[in-house]
Amino acid sequence: MNGEALERIAAALERLAPPPAAPTDWLAAPAYVWEGERARPVPVLDALPLRALHGIDAQARAVRDNCGRLAQGTAAHDMLLWGARGMGKSALVRAAVADVQAAGGALALVQLAPGTLPTFPALVAALAEQSRAFLLFIDDLGFGADGRAEMLALRSLLDGGVSPRPAHIRLAVTANRRAIVTREDTSAALHERDERDDALALADRFGLTLGFHPADQDIYLAILDGYLAPLGIAFDAEEALAFAIQRGNRSGRTALQFATEIAGRAGLAL
Repeated sequence: MNGEALERIAAALERLAPPPAAPTDWLAAPAYVWEGERARPVPVLDALPLRALHGIDAQARAVRDNCGRLAQGTAAHDMLLWGARGMGKSALVRAAVADVQAAGGALALVQLAPGTLPTFPALVAALAEQSRAFLLFIDDLGFGADGRAEMLALRSLLDGGVSPRPAHIRLAVTANRRAIVTREDTSAALHERDERDDALALADRFGLTLGFHPADQDIYLAILDGYLAPLGIAFDAEEALAFAIQRGNRSGRTALQFATEIAGRAGLAL
């Protein structure tokens, strides 16, 4: 094959190849999803107003204050939000960032897609020279067969190294397992104790650790009232409790679902 033919083949392959991805504009969007090699901008951050999150007032104040400090360039913690499912851990992270942004804070949320922890150093390097603050968000940290490896990797990343993580980049991690903060000695099998110790070692690396506990009956009904009272809607407590039993738990998420049903029946938006 002569040189001219090779040049034509090379030119054809270049035309078929996709154009290189444009560099991420880290100042353009309120949130991003890090996909391992690139970031996908999220033009609108899906977040409830902070005032719409009921039953977690102390946790909301702590997360909002920490996010505010991060946006202001003052010392801020990495955050671990652990505990019962459906009690607003992920919703609170998004709501706090959105509230800081609404107040004019230069803060963006970057959610790490599943499986992207190995590329964490590349993400930090990309953000290191930016002029705004970033909260990196790992939602629902796993604890299965692959979860332990993920925990160990995250622990190593939080430890830092010869190149420390810049002060304008912090983490928020949510996890459902209480074992991540439980320090009681048990007679569990050796591998179970190892997993628990790994989880504790990870939890120790977060400056702000917040627990989210299952809602008892009174808290569940109070959360419901927080959603419906501003609309002037009364609800039947027995029906609300039956709704929670049907779904298997009393939580902020269940309360929001029931409130949505009641508001919809009344022809109102929640």
